[in-house]
Amino acid sequence: MSSLNSTVSPNAAFVRPQFFYINGFSNIPHVKYYYIFLCFVYAVTMFANIFIIFIIYTEKSLHTAKYAAVLNLAVVDMCGSTCLIPKLIHTFLFDSQFITYEACLGNMFFVHFFTFLQSLCLVVLTYDRFVAICFPLRYHIIMTNTSILMIIACVWVFTATLVITLVLLITRLSYCRSIVIESYFCDHGPMYRMACNDNFPSSIQAKICITVFTFIPFSLIVLSYVCILSALLKIASGEERLKAMKTCTPHFILVILYYVPFFITYIAALLSVIHPNTRIICTSLSSTIPPMLNPIIYTLKTEEIVGAIRKLYKRNKIQLQ
Repeated sequence: MSSLNSTVSPNAAFVRPQFFYINGFSNIPHVKYYYIFLCFVYAVTMFANIFIIFIIYTEKSLHTAKYAAVLNLAVVDMCGSTCLIPKLIHTFLFDSQFITYEACLGNMFFVHFFTFLQSLCLVVLTYDRFVAICFPLRYHIIMTNTSILMIIACVWVFTATLVITLVLLITRLSYCRSIVIESYFCDHGPMYRMACNDNFPSSIQAKICITVFTFIPFSLIVLSYVCILSALLKIASGEERLKAMKTCTPHFILVILYYVPFFITYIAALLSVIHPNTRIICTSLSSTIPPMLNPIIYTLKTEEIVGAIRKLYKRNKIQLQ
């Protein structure tokens, strides 16, 4: 790598390298077993999400605002995993750690885009549960298929706009010292920090994105659940209260799976120095495990989907007879 870096003159006014070197997962013993594990995770993620999309598409009773949001999450999970895992395995398992400048920016956009989108998808699902429990009589007026599709479209456009800005600011950075990215993909944080010119705009945009796509959504979700809990306590019947709580269980588990690993890693980084390999393993797991578990949790914990699967099974059984 030193020979590559020596070709870049530190006296140059602006240096845009032809390629970067993704350094992640360095000196980890038996790391190939981790890549095999990620192959398994990717296969389960694709199968489970395709299955839940198929169930929602074929069962007309699931053509509602709530399941439009669930379907949207499944699509985002599939796209996010496809952008991350196959490239990660190709990069490290087949020793293809060099990536062109343009491909690196594309990788950065798509990985961050779908990662941030997952957070906002959870907010959309929270909004559905908030309206259903806090305003049950107005639910079908507020949560129409048209309104949820408009919300989803706005979320996609909003996320794309901020992530495009994030990537465009990278193009103004000069790399005269190093082309080695200390991460497992073209991660924005390590990339803007290794620039040798003013990276302040990229630093500000990174803080904006973390706030907008992590802290604000998590705060909205917590606030929504406080309102939901307050509304549940006002329900006189214990059976009705339990039934309403069950409708929130899958979503609540998804929230824990997505946000808790991130906050643990983030707080640990603030309180102490985390080894790069530890950070990479934690962040890669928190990016790949939730998309695999999301459809499984919704399948097992949601009565409507379980009912739809049973109906589909009985229908196919009758046709085979």
